[in-house]
Amino acid sequence: QVQLVESGGGLVQAGDSLRLSCAASGRTFSTYTMAWFRQAPGKEREFVAGITKRSDSTYFADSVKGRSTISRDNAKNTVWLQMNSLKPEDTAVYYCAASRWASLVSSTGNSYDYWGQGTQVTVSS
Repeated sequence: QVQLVESGGGLVQAGDSLRLSCAASGRTFSTYTMAWFRQAPGKEREFVAGITKRSDSTYFADSVKGRSTISRDNAKNTVWLQMNSLKPEDTAVYYCAASRWASLVSSTGNSYDYWGQGTQVTVSS
């Protein structure tokens, strides 16, 4: 089992950057495929980005592609989401998720076994 704690959210202006962090407990972090999802008020949760266990592959939603990066450090049990050129439509609660069984990044929430509590990102125009 793994516990996930997100941090790094906040209130920023359009065009700013944010780096979200997700710290995982346990000694098996390297066996999890990791991803970030987000949920805006009144909208369904959506996939943002994901990274495989050994950082072999990353995958991004079209909405953030080209202005976001995802990375992880298995020695530090941490995954990061760097978001640049933020837009008001990026406003949402961002969640970190872990999949024990997925070998590739999945954009489907049901593929992930563990979730963090979320961190709020608010982008003002």
